[in-house]
Amino acid sequence: MGKIRAAITGIEAYIPEYVLTNDEISTMVDTNDEWIMSRVGIKERHILKEDGLGTSYMGAIAVNKLLESTHTNPDEVQMLICHTVTPDMQFPATANIISDKCGILNAWGFDTNAGCSGFLFTFETVRRFIESGEYKKIVLVCGERMSGIVNYQDRTTCPLFGDGAVAMLIEPTEEEGIGFMDSILHVDGVGRKYLYQTAGGSLYPATEETVKNRLHYIHQDGQPVFKYAVSGMADVSEEMMKKHNLTSDDIAYLVPHQANLRIIAATARRMGLSEDKVLINIEKYGNTAGTSIPLVLWDFKNKFKKGDTLVFSAFGAGFTWGSILYKWAY
Repeated sequence: MGKIRAAITGIEAYIPEYVLTNDEISTMVDTNDEWIMSRVGIKERHILKEDGLGTSYMGAIAVNKLLESTHTNPDEVQMLICHTVTPDMQFPATANIISDKCGILNAWGFDTNAGCSGFLFTFETVRRFIESGEYKKIVLVCGERMSGIVNYQDRTTCPLFGDGAVAMLIEPTEEEGIGFMDSILHVDGVGRKYLYQTAGGSLYPATEETVKNRLHYIHQDGQPVFKYAVSGMADVSEEMMKKHNLTSDDIAYLVPHQANLRIIAATARRMGLSEDKVLINIEKYGNTAGTSIPLVLWDFKNKFKKGDTLVFSAFGAGFTWGSILYKWAY
């Protein structure tokens, strides 16, 4: 028997229909299309505008599409894990709500939260369950309704974020040269000073005052976050290459977190990659937090060939950052 590895065997997404353009944002705050494009590279983002709908709504649609496209019966799913920083509510877990909505009755699961690095951290968790040999079908969902925690009076953050959900089927493989090969993951609590949501947790529960002072929205100190993100993503991606004796010729694509074009470009330079080896869709989706790497995988899945060497790289609140070496499995 060969080594068991975790492999993505199917991927589907749900993107809300409403498109929030830079021109519309410029009617809310003092900004414009040129300013946003030159600094972050975002042209538009999709927003879930309807009241009474949350992350589980998008996640359940993505999961149902996944079950259909992979011909998977809901009863076959043994675990469903959802990464989100915008859960439907504090409890129950959004993973449980999605399972109920999709008729997944024989699985257990939970939510994870690692900021924009969440897909990497959650995929590493799923990998361990798969490699144990006990789990054959795990659904990994990444979903965010970032618009629900964005302050549309803050010109520094409101152009950045979009909504969406991606669902992946993760199964074991013993075929050589495909699947989850390695990960390097890090955290540094200094990030809590620069990127956070003040209220809504046990430290500052919701009150009339916290709502009035707009403390339930994202706060970001842009310069330190940018500085840490550039070094974090570039360092860890280069470290992964050195660890496995990889050259730029060995890598089919870099699949980076879609936060900022300048951060992505700096990471690619450190890896020695040409532009055609860097996958980018930030212009049309914005920053969808932990959903962004899966959204790139879904968006570009027809480009991949079985065995393609991919490097996933992300940086997020916490701070959290890391890289995964993955070989496309189908």
